Amino acid sequence: MPAFAHGRQPAPALAWFGSEAGQGVLAVEVAAMARVLESAPPLPWAWFGLPGAAPPELAGRRGVLLRRRGGAFDGSIRCQLPLPLASESLGAVMLQHVLDDDIDAQPLLDECERVLAPGGLLWLAALNPWSPYRARWARTGLRGHDPGRWQAALRRAGFAGEAVSLQWLGPHWRMAHGEAGIGAADRLRAGVALSVCKRVRAAIPPAPLKRLSWQAGRAPLAASSDQMRQPTAIMRR
Repeated sequence: MPAFAHGRQPAPALAWFGSEAGQGVLAVEVAAMARVLESAPPLPWAWFGLPGAAPPELAGRRGVLLRRRGGAFDGSIRCQLPLPLASESLGAVMLQHVLDDDIDAQPLLDECERVLAPGGLLWLAALNPWSPYRARWARTGLRGHDPGRWQAALRRAGFAGEAVSLQWLGPHWRMAHGEAGIGAADRLRAGVALSVCKRVRAAIPPAPLKRLSWQAGRAPLAASSDQMRQPTAIMRR
């Protein structure tokens, strides 16, 4: 599986999302991304999408919009990995099907963990390999992966794998019937979205103060007791 490398041309497999069938998947995800931004920390955010996909919009919040072109990105900036973004500077990162071809996802997921602020949200949309809709992208070079595989990749990047939430989006088969849900029947929808929050680092408690022992006062106290007994002995004589 190739890693991200030089290149400004669109990934051939990802061009399927520009078709009517592909647009039927992307259209449902607009509302899902808006909910992610509304619940994310009030920081700048980043969207990684495809040519032909509509980026999310949120008034009053700055966003970095990047579309994948082969092994690179363009849009707000032109860049490759590692991303030219400061560590822990973003409140949300959205990856909309940019990892659905034969590319090594781990380098980008590692970078997402780096640029997300503690408490920030990562939203990853991918194709569902168990959906009947997969017949529409068959033999295009696209690859759907089981959610468990994505969870394992997120754990390797440093996210809490047990904290990942799942939602299935898009049509089962008919392109005009795209919806979203988390029920058993929804698991056959065309896409799956994984959401995970970056761990907030626990505060380091201050070191406890050492208990002081007044060892220097023991000898004088003993001597004082002896001195107190001496007058009593004298009086008895």
